[in-house]
Amino acid sequence: MKAAVIEALGRVPVYTDFPEPEAHDGAVIATVEASALTNLTRGLVAGTHYGSSGLSLPGVAGVDGVARLADGRRVYGTAVTPYGMMAERTLLAPGRIVELPDGIDPVLAAAAPNPGVSAWVSLQHAAQVRPEHHVLVLGATGVTGSLAVQLAKSEFGVERVVAVGRDADRLDWLRGLGADTIRLGHDDLAARVAAAHRDRPFDVVIDYLWGEPAEQVLAALGNQGLGAVAHATQFIQVGTMAGPTINLAGGILRSAAVTLRGVGLGSVPMDVLRQANQEFLPRLFAMLADGQLQLATQRQPLADVEKVWTQREPSGTRVVFTP
Repeated sequence: MKAAVIEALGRVPVYTDFPEPEAHDGAVIATVEASALTNLTRGLVAGTHYGSSGLSLPGVAGVDGVARLADGRRVYGTAVTPYGMMAERTLLAPGRIVELPDGIDPVLAAAAPNPGVSAWVSLQHAAQVRPEHHVLVLGATGVTGSLAVQLAKSEFGVERVVAVGRDADRLDWLRGLGADTIRLGHDDLAARVAAAHRDRPFDVVIDYLWGEPAEQVLAALGNQGLGAVAHATQFIQVGTMAGPTINLAGGILRSAAVTLRGVGLGSVPMDVLRQANQEFLPRLFAMLADGQLQLATQRQPLADVEKVWTQREPSGTRVVFTP
């Protein structure tokens, strides 16, 4: 069969032949319909993700996606290594299959789970967001950040969400959903966050950027003066699109009741991930099918994987490969 084959970490996958999957240990063979090019998949293949060492090489790229089972059911599932979802056929892990509702676009269904589950776990498990919370989403114009804003408003009923990002059009759209906005590279991020924090302290920051933007936000949360009243703020670190490290002065943490924690494959308990798959994913697919959530996608043929892999996708858009 044809597949996007990872021959070595740090190299772009090659569209070539790969052995057909054989069912074993409860895993089932399925015909792939769509698989998203996520930051997780990019990082694993590049060898820069902490999970890269667990890959079997040569192997097939694509952690998850949409496939059709032998009985005709269309499902979302996770592939069993060395097989991936960027192939004509794959091997799906038992117990990690979610049946899709009728009428949902398989490309949309493939694009949503990775950012959707990440956003849900950040809001539900890590931050335990409540309607009365004041929430800031740093990197809100990206795929996951925009879903976090939408879910915070629609699923968690958060009255006040501040969306921070670069894309002006995407910020206008988020403003239409009820979010306040700050534009990176245009507005004074530190000053705007500090002013908003003084007006109504932030309870939660969901960060998809890290790097300099995170430094500015953390500095704005602290340094509020000797008369500042302590207010607990949870800073949830999820992505590092603006850089892998930050410079953090100790005085910032002493001057603000900020708790730093991360959300990722190594920091979220398995029972939380199971809850996300069993309870949230069906809800996510239903919201997508009904148009309650918006997610921009760009369909690409799997045969073009080598060319598309190195291209920059439009802001807030998820590339999805179809065999």
